[in-house]
Amino acid sequence: MSVVELDSTNAEVRAHRRTFAAFERLVLFAAMHVTLVLASLALAFLGHAPVIAALLGLGGTVALIAAFAIAGSQSAP
Repeated sequence: MSVVELDSTNAEVRAHRRTFAAFERLVLFAAMHVTLVLASLALAFLGHAPVIAALLGLGGTVALIAAFAIAGSQSAP
């Protein structure tokens, strides 16, 4: 493995870290949303409670979007 010199400024490094953090939040949101959808589907089909599952899915999606929007706005510089 070789060592490569870094020809970037601190501003570029900060911009890269902000981009990486935003991507990390996007992946976390996607994973949590997939889990929520699968739980709602299981409740609807296996638990025979489609109305509750629909409310849980819609309410959970809105809550996830709100939580990530608030968390994203607080972590921005």
